[in-house]
Amino acid sequence: MKTQLENLTLQMYKSGLRYSEGLREFQKVFVLTVLREHKWNQFQAAKKLGMHRNTLRRLLRDFQLDIKSLRAAARRRPPDTARPLLLEKKERAR
Repeated sequence: MKTQLENLTLQMYKSGLRYSEGLREFQKVFVLTVLREHKWNQFQAAKKLGMHRNTLRRLLRDFQLDIKSLRAAARRRPPDTARPLLLEKKERAR
């Protein structure tokens, strides 16, 4: 993992990304990953991140992320064409 992080950092550096921008992007992705893993539950995610829920909410506000829209997007059902058919449905159709 350390090598992957070093490679990513090198790519960011070579592309001209400034330290503050790189740090902000890393924080954003890290926080979003933990939130997604905890099904957008801010209390549980903050606990896992080792911060207070209000601190997490401030970070989300600083990143200009709307937790409600993220949560809603995660709950949307994929279109029928993207969902695999269950065996029962296939058998009933025959």
